[in-house]
Amino acid sequence: MASISRARYWADKLAVEAEPGLTRTQLMLTNHDLKPVEKERRQWGPWNFVGFWIADSFNINTWMISSSMIVNGLSWWQAWLCVWIGYAIAGFFITLTGRIGAVYHIGFPVVGRSSFGIWGALWPVFNRAAMACIWYGVQAYIGGHCVYLMIRSIWLSWDRERIPNAWGPGEATSTADFVSFFLFWLFSLPAIWFPVHKIRHLFTVKAYVVPAAGIAFLIWAVVRAGGIGPIIRQPNTVHGSELAWQMVNGIMSSIANFATLIVNDPDFSRFARKPKDAFWSQLLTIPIGFAVTSFIGIIVSSSSTIIYDSDPIWDPLALLDRFITDGGSGQRFGVFVIALAFALAQLGTNIAANSVSAGTDMTALLPRYINIRRGGYICAAIGLAMCPWTLLSSSNQFTLYLSSYSVFLSSIAGVIISDYYFVRKGYLEIKELYDGRKTGPYYYTFGIHWRAYAAYIGGILINVVGFAGAIGRDVPAGAMYIYNVNFFAGFLVSSGIYWGLCKLFPIPATSDRWMEVGDEIDDIRVAYDSGSQDFDEERVVSTPDNKTAQEPPKHF
Repeated sequence: MASISRARYWADKLAVEAEPGLTRTQLMLTNHDLKPVEKERRQWGPWNFVGFWIADSFNINTWMISSSMIVNGLSWWQAWLCVWIGYAIAGFFITLTGRIGAVYHIGFPVVGRSSFGIWGALWPVFNRAAMACIWYGVQAYIGGHCVYLMIRSIWLSWDRERIPNAWGPGEATSTADFVSFFLFWLFSLPAIWFPVHKIRHLFTVKAYVVPAAGIAFLIWAVVRAGGIGPIIRQPNTVHGSELAWQMVNGIMSSIANFATLIVNDPDFSRFARKPKDAFWSQLLTIPIGFAVTSFIGIIVSSSSTIIYDSDPIWDPLALLDRFITDGGSGQRFGVFVIALAFALAQLGTNIAANSVSAGTDMTALLPRYINIRRGGYICAAIGLAMCPWTLLSSSNQFTLYLSSYSVFLSSIAGVIISDYYFVRKGYLEIKELYDGRKTGPYYYTFGIHWRAYAAYIGGILINVVGFAGAIGRDVPAGAMYIYNVNFFAGFLVSSGIYWGLCKLFPIPATSDRWMEVGDEIDDIRVAYDSGSQDFDEERVVSTPDNKTAQEPPKHF
């Protein structure tokens, strides 16, 4: 009995903050970080979103994607055109999912419950959390390269070629690289502590500092290449149908870079003061911000061909490393300043796109004991334990990972967007998203929505054969053409299947007209206390016989 009492004591001590009056089931569905955001925490205005995306766009990962297009044979303007098209499409999808969070002030794990079911949403959430942890490791390893350059700018002896390599010659990392990675990871931990509505200040600082460093790097590379003329005169090295497909791959790589953020944008947009604050600010800033960053990456990568009379260097940090080798103390100081700014860029990107997202997802997996902060630290631990350098060993390996990643997330995005815009027409019953009773409209069958899973699997299957071809298997050419547009294929198939199944087998809580009722939320409590009216009597949902939602409930 004593051991049971001690276990209960520590279980209660480890439990995170939650609303009083919740049922046992609700304690498995909500906590303070999962509930709808109250007005006091809705502090993100339009300029906060602008700063967020400008800050997020200036990261090494974005440079690598655009630079890899040059490596694959495109000219600078062809690569830049791919970037504009790809990120404009990504911005459009971002606003679609972001509006759900901005209107109802709920994050991705809760949004997914309306389409995948109260318990069925756990798999997409787990999938997204796992990928965020992988991305955290990748971005932290890139940040470690920045730390490596900073140290080497001060001590030239900090050289991966000189320091004994405990990892062995067959590994894609070295002792110096790993130590630098660990230092970046360690110094990133304090940033995870701050709540989401407060970290907007980090993005504001990053939005000023990092672009200045990026522009300085651009000017430096162009001057060393003898001006912009020799750079822009470099032709593409692929032609005909190969050129067309390389441009398609470039566009899809840009979209794949956003696959994770397309799904989880509600995690940030839910903090918007008003829905419109998260619309134009994201729709315009994303293509412009990422196009500017990619332009710098494209020109810098192209300049390396002129400077060193060799193949283009797709990693800007590798180019900075070359600058250290063939420069004096002044050049090393320049590399130190740029690497420091890039380290800040990686920190902001990792917090925004990965630790917060993974933390939010993990709150849904174990809400009784995990909040965003704890989930962020779990994400960081997993990011350290994995081997991110294997994904960055080559541009082909990197783009293959991006493509395979977007296959799964495009199907999730297709189901969620189809559910909100075409099936429910903007109508959600927020309180029911936190209730596990079988009578709830989002409980479906054992808490799992089979229509959503049929659509999700269909969106993945359309790309499976092509993925096998991408990793070296012999597959029909048609399958590879489909896989080359994997995000669109997965999205269109999953959204179409979901819409069709919901037409054939109608679901509850839908509307026959557009009806977003987020503005009606004046009570963000989700507990069913005895002092209120019975919610089952107050709630009005549609059924297969009555598909139109009536007036929204007065209290959510």
